[in-house]
Order: sequence, then C-alpha cells, then structure tokens
Amino acid sequence: MMLSWKQLILLSFIGCLAGELLLQGPVFIKEPSNSIFPVDSEDKKITLNCEARGNPSPHYRWQLNGSDIDTSLDHRYKLNGGNLIVINPNRNWDTGSYQCFATNSLGTIVSREAKLQFAYLENFKTRMRSTVSVREGQGVVLLCGPPPHSGELSYAWVFNEYPSFVEEDSRRFVSQETGHLYIAKVEPSDVGNYTCVVTSTVTNTRVLGSPTPLVLRSDGVMGEYEPKIEVQFPETLPAAKGSTVRLECFALGNPVPQINWRRSDGMPFPNKIKLRKFNGMLEIQNFQQEDTGSYECIAENSRGKNVARGRLTYYAKPYWLQLLRDVEIAVEDSLYWECRASGKPKPSYRWLKNGDALVLEERIQIENGALTITNLNVTDSGMFQCIAENKHGLIYSSAELKVVASAPDFSRNPMKKMVQVQVGSLVILDCKPRASPRALSFWKKGDMMVREQARISFLNDGGLKITNVTKADAGTYTCTAENQFGKANGTTHLVVTEPTRIILAPSNMDVAVGESIILPCQVQHDPLLDIMFAWYFNGVLTDFKKDGSHFEKVGGSSSGDLMIRNIQLKHSGKYVCMVQTGVDSVSSAAELIVRGSPGPPENVKVDEITDTTAQLSWTEGTDSHSPVISYAVQARTPFSVGWQSVRTAPEIAPSEVSGGGGSRSELVITWDPVPEELQNGGGFGYVVAFRPLGVTTWIQTVVTSPDNPRYVFRNESIVPFSPYEVKVGVYNNKGEGPFSPVTTVFSAEEEPTVAPSHISAHSLSSSEIEVSWNTIPWKLSNGHLLGYEVRYWNNGGEEESSRKVKVAGNQTSAVLRGLKSNLAYYTAVRAYNSAGAGPFSATVNATTKKTPPSQPPGNVVWNATDTKVLLNWEQVKAMENESEVTGYKVFYRTSSQNNVQVLNTNKTSAELLLPIKEDYIIEVKATTDGGDGTSSEQIRIPRITSMDARGSTSAISNIHPLSGYISVLLFFIVNALW
Repeated sequence: MMLSWKQLILLSFIGCLAGELLLQGPVFIKEPSNSIFPVDSEDKKITLNCEARGNPSPHYRWQLNGSDIDTSLDHRYKLNGGNLIVINPNRNWDTGSYQCFATNSLGTIVSREAKLQFAYLENFKTRMRSTVSVREGQGVVLLCGPPPHSGELSYAWVFNEYPSFVEEDSRRFVSQETGHLYIAKVEPSDVGNYTCVVTSTVTNTRVLGSPTPLVLRSDGVMGEYEPKIEVQFPETLPAAKGSTVRLECFALGNPVPQINWRRSDGMPFPNKIKLRKFNGMLEIQNFQQEDTGSYECIAENSRGKNVARGRLTYYAKPYWLQLLRDVEIAVEDSLYWECRASGKPKPSYRWLKNGDALVLEERIQIENGALTITNLNVTDSGMFQCIAENKHGLIYSSAELKVVASAPDFSRNPMKKMVQVQVGSLVILDCKPRASPRALSFWKKGDMMVREQARISFLNDGGLKITNVTKADAGTYTCTAENQFGKANGTTHLVVTEPTRIILAPSNMDVAVGESIILPCQVQHDPLLDIMFAWYFNGVLTDFKKDGSHFEKVGGSSSGDLMIRNIQLKHSGKYVCMVQTGVDSVSSAAELIVRGSPGPPENVKVDEITDTTAQLSWTEGTDSHSPVISYAVQARTPFSVGWQSVRTAPEIAPSEVSGGGGSRSELVITWDPVPEELQNGGGFGYVVAFRPLGVTTWIQTVVTSPDNPRYVFRNESIVPFSPYEVKVGVYNNKGEGPFSPVTTVFSAEEEPTVAPSHISAHSLSSSEIEVSWNTIPWKLSNGHLLGYEVRYWNNGGEEESSRKVKVAGNQTSAVLRGLKSNLAYYTAVRAYNSAGAGPFSATVNATTKKTPPSQPPGNVVWNATDTKVLLNWEQVKAMENESEVTGYKVFYRTSSQNNVQVLNTNKTSAELLLPIKEDYIIEVKATTDGGDGTSSEQIRIPRITSMDARGSTSAISNIHPLSGYISVLLFFIVNALW
C-alpha cells in the first residue's frame, strides 16, 4: 500500500520523535529452556523464564503447543514479569512445547521452544518370576523389564538380598541400555536370587522388581564354546556434535571371552576415547565429525571369536554463522538481510515478522535464507526473526527493521565551523545530515555556486573535495541538502595557510662540561596561525620550570631557541625541537655530546699479594665521552711519604707472529721476542703451538731461550706450501702466560720442477745479449714464484765458471751486460722460489757484435744563423775487427742545461733548427750494430748577436790555429758543400 505525502511526513515526525526517545524493539535477555519436572516433587509449581528489554517495556504472552495460554481464565497459570509460573503442574495437561512472545510498539519477537516433560517411575508389577535353570559353564541373560517411566534410568542388580549388589567384571555385565544382567559363564557361586533395581536419575526414585531364581541343572557341565555377542550397539547410531557417546558390547562364552575394540578403518583411538566396565563399554567424549565411522567389538576366547559392527553417524543442531543485526533504512531504499546457519543436515530457513510467518509478495522475497525487500515503506518496520531448523532442532535470530522518512537535519551531525588546511594539500568538507531518503547536496562558496572542475569534485556522500588547495580557495562554504521531505543548510569556513618551515635548525654539537650553548630553532609560519614550541630531551618533554637552572627558551615569537647553561654530563643526548600550529607540525633533531673528565675506576680489588708484587684488577668507570687512554697506579706504605707511582707488569704474549719459507718439509715460525722487563721472572721461554688448518688438535713444543725469535719444525709428512694455524705463548717459573692471536703460516714451498721453455738469445750490441723465455707452469705446492735465474758463459770458458743474473718472478727476459765483443756466449734459465731453484732449460747461444769504431768523426765544421746550425764532418771507416758504420748521431744541448737531444742521420752532414739565443754544445758519434763509436770533440756554438757565424772543432780545441787563407778557403768549401 502506497502512503500519501501527508502520511509519510507524519510518519517522519513520529520517526524523529521515536529517535529522540531512543525507542527500541524487544530483545530477549532470558528465554525458556527445556525442563523435566519430577511428578512427586514437593515443590508444586514450575517457572519458565522469559525476559526482554526494549523501549517501551515489552509485555508478554505464552503459547503451549501453538495455542495461546489465557492467564486470566486459567488460574493454574500466572505471569511474573515475563516468566510463566505453572501451579500444581499436571503431566497430562501441561506436557508440551512452550514459547514466550514479547511485544512493544515496535513489534513482537518469539522465544525458542522449551519442552516441559514430567519425570516419573512407577512400581514393578507384583508377580513372581520364573526360575532360570542353566548348566555350569553356560552363559545366561536375566531380563529386567522396567516399569512405566519418563526420564533417564540407571540399572543395578541385587544378589540374594538388598543391599548386596552384583559386582560387574569381565564375567558379569549390566546393560544401561536395557537393564538386563549378563553372565558370560555361570559358576556354582552364581546360584541364588537376582533382583533388578531401577533408579530415576531425575527424581532419584528407586524401585525393585521381583526376584529371579538362578539354579544349576544336574545333567552335567557345559563344554567350551566360542563367544556369542549378546549386547551390541545398533548398525547405525546417530550421535550429536559435542555429546558423549557410549557403546556397549558383551558376549557369553566358555572360557569367558575377552572384549576388545577398534575402528574398522584401522585408525588409532584418540586419547579422549575411554574403555570402561572391563572393556564392556566404549565411551567417546565431545563427539565430533572426525569420530564418525564404523566401530568393531571383538569378543575372543580359545574356542574362537565373534565380531559386532556398528556405524556412528554425525548430526548437529543448527548453529549461527551470522546473526541478524538491527538496521535502519530510508524509505524507498532496499533491504538485503542475510541469515546464515550451519548444521547437519543443512538447515532450512523461515522468517517471522512480529511473531507471525512473513507473508511473501512481489517485493518481499526469501532466497537461501536471505530476505530481500525492495521499495521500502514505513509499514515494513517491525521485529523480524530468522529461524534455522533441521530435524534435530531450531534456532532463532532476532533484529529490528526501522524504515525512516525524514527531512535533512544537521543537528546530530553538524558541519565543522572552521577547517584549516595548508597550501597545496587536499581537503574534504563533510556534509552528512540525517535524512531519509538520503539527501541530494549542492554547494556554494559565498553567493557563488560551486561547480566541478579539475581540482574540485563532489563526493557520493555529499562531501566536497578540493585538491592542491590555494589561497584563493579560502572562504565560507554552504552545503544545501534536500529530499522530498525538506531541505537544510550547513556552513563551514575554510582557512588556507602557508606551511610552517624551520629556517634555522639545531645542529649536532660537541661541548665540554660547564659550557653554555644555544640550540637554535627558528621558523617561518603563516601569520594567521598561532605557533607553539616544545623541546624533547631523549624522548621526554622538557619541563622548563623543573629544569630552569639549566634550560631556558629564548628568542622572539618565531623563535624557540633553547639555551642550556652550565652543561653537565647528564645533558648528553638527543634534542628535538617540535613546532606545532593548528594545521601542521614540524620538528628537527640534534645530538649533543658533553665531554668531561673520566670517572674513577670501579670495583678495585687486590687479587694476589706476594713478597714483591700485588695483583690489582678494576673495571672501567664512566668515560664521560672521552675515551680512557691509560691508567696511573699509585701506592703508599706506612713508611712512604704520600702516594707514589708504581710499575705494572702486564702479561705480554709474543707479537708479530709469522713465518713461512725454509727448506722442503719444514714449517718455519717466527716472532718478536718479549723484552726482558716484561718477562716477569726467571725461567722464561716460549710455547710454540701449531696445527694444520682444519685440524682440532694442537702440536706444542717449547723454546727455552728467551731471545730466540724462531722455531723450525721438520717432518717428511709436511705437505709443501700448506696452511698451518700458529700461536706462540710464554711461560716462566710461575707458570704459563697468554698465547698470541692465532695466525696462518704456510709450510716451506716445493722448488720448481719444470724448466722454462722456448729459450731464445740475440745480441743487442758488442757487450749485451738479451735472453727471453716462456713462464713455467705453476702449481699450489710451488708457493710463490720469486723469479728466474739466467746462467751464461763464453765460448772459451767452462760452464762451471758461469755467471748468473736473477730477475723478478713476472719477468720473462733479461739483458746480459758487460760482455766481450765478437764472442759466442751460452745461456740457460731456471725458475726459483724460497725452497730453491728448479732445473735449467736447454742451452742457447748468441754472439756479441764487434766493437764500434775507435776513430771519432773528424773535422766537424759548422755554420750558424739565428735559426739553424749546419754541420759537416768526415766519414768514419771501421777497421776489420770493428763493426761497420751504419750512421751517425748528433748530440746537442744548451750550455745551461744537461738535457741532451739526439739527431740520427746516415749522412755526414746535418741541419739543426736551433734558435741561437744562447751557447750550444754539440758532438757527433758513429753508430754500428755493436754500439756507438767514439765521440767527436765537443763543439761550442756561441750565441749569435748580429751576423752569421762559422767554426770548426778547432774553435774549442787546443789545436794550433791555421792561417787566415786556409780558414777562408775552408769556409768557402763548406758553404759550397752545404
């Protein structure tokens, strides 16, 4: 039914009024539960509980087996609040299912069903029971047959006369399912009268049946036979989740059978499964789904065995996975209410509204337990209950649906009067009035309508979002919210400020005790904002009143500088300046180190006193951020004047422990000896310990000489160039001292075993031959290659008188110098390391070249201008035992320098481009394969001043001068030649 606008507005008003009064539908606090009432109880009334909260307070009614109970007509029923009191209950009239209904103006809810049962136990009929006659060794079953009853029973048997009860054991068993007594194998002592005793566990009433006589037959003893199972559980037995399940099994047989249990799938029993009554009962506590399956009872004796099987199945009453919750929805909206429960078998669902079955229509549907109502109206309001049920039980979940219709109202959720944000940040202005249905919102800034753009957007909940805020965004914003029932306005003022920045921050400082410092903290901030400074010292807010003797804030309104006066050690730590405004906060930190004199050593002890020494020990005191460099020890005696410095004897281990090298099969260990003043007494020596790397046992030896810095261990088993861990300790007559740190030393290397290959030799000059070779292949046991040894001798000499040249390990050539000219030399090469030299290579030979000419270039003449020098000399002719001339070298330099330059030429003339700004020194040599020949006499060419100059070697020699004519003619010829 659709409502008119006037009705909706009226309901809206009622909804608002109800909201103000905090109306609430009924919610159960107490619900009735199943009860068993003893019929012979002295208490003549039963109370079934029911209590609910709600506003207004609920009123109650009850149903019995689906029919209303009218307490005004039937005086046996009385209401006390919501509780139902049954007076003088009667099992014929009052047995059944009870439900409580709680109702107020918002709706009705129904309680769970509570079953009321009456427990009773009638007397046995007084009739004699027949005598049971059996053979000795035969099994027997004595039947109980309990009288009419209601409620759980327990069984026992009396033997001959009360209270002598039959004791159960492996031969006798009383079933708590049937009450029968089973005797697996009758013995003569079993003869007598047996009486079944039945007890109600509810009323504790006990009744006794008529005696059953048991006698032995006289026709002989029963022979042995295989077990016959008389007590067994059903083939299929449903068991509830969490319940305690008891399975009985007992067999007759001769000899008395042994009872055992197992699961058919072979799985072991968990600890919670117990075997009771001499294995006649299997008990499973807290039954769960994993306990389902087939169980076997095995009865066995010497004649055979028998097996009884049964299957336990699992069931569970419904239980909630998701309860209903109260909802409040605007008119015309849709409701989706999910009701989820579990159980086995899977529960089905039904819904109630105000205690009655929910009527389905086109807009009200239920699917898989979920309730959907579309296009809600106010009449849909009420109390709803979802019922989940299976064949083992049912459960209720209750909640209230409020369908509201109201105009927008900001009173409960007003907009903020002012919002402060920084330039460049993001701001969201909320607009969330109460409104049903939800209101539509639009915004104004001042008198101007706000429209969406790149930075401004409207949110689904009515809010306004502005990104990258600018100063121009500041102002008054009004949100107008409207629905069909009315509209309302809300206003907020947006203040946009510049971000706060620290422009002068504190920095790390290192100071001495007693100084005074200032830690700066100055900021730039928006003038619209109030600013507040705070200082934290090691994470604790500084209290300037408490610590005023040392701490003081100084500076202006934009400064929070911290002055620390008379700094003490305790002031070391981390200082943080925190600057806060109404919009933002910034901080900066600095570390302050305060250094002072070290504190005194602590825990000073005298550990040992001898005639001449005292052993002292102590622990470090505070270093006051200044590391302790040394300790001064002073002492005094009754005879000394004041305190005097004393010497200490620290126990010193040998330093610079090292080693290596030596001959094959040797381990050489070296160290720096301990000075005599640190040997602490006579009998001083060294303990040398070593072991191959990776071996745990140390080999130790003693070196008795305090001055000996070396120990050599020789053993043929030592692998060449293998690592050893080595340490060297000390001892004297008082005992052993400390060891040095462990270091690694390699054993002696193995000498090279391969000769260099590809040996070649060629002559460089009349006195030099170059020898070259290839690097030899190397292996780990050879250690470090030190180099190569080149051995050489001439054709006229013997190999034994050869000479040697050594080169470093990475060189593969050598130049032999100081050789005789025009002579054949033989040479061979071998590698060597610290262990020795390897084999020589094959011998090669080369012949030195002839000596260079002994005749120098003669008659050197020159002609100079201001830019060049022209030279000419006579050709040098080599003698037969000299190398042929291949060219000439001109050596020249200025008279003020030692740096000689060389010009090569194959002619007997040369042109030097030299600026003649100072004197030049020039000489000429012939060049040959055997080297350079004898130098000409030096020529000095003077600095040119004005005109060209000429000269010859005679210009700087002591040769007697020639006549002027000859000189002129000579210069003319030279000029003609050049």
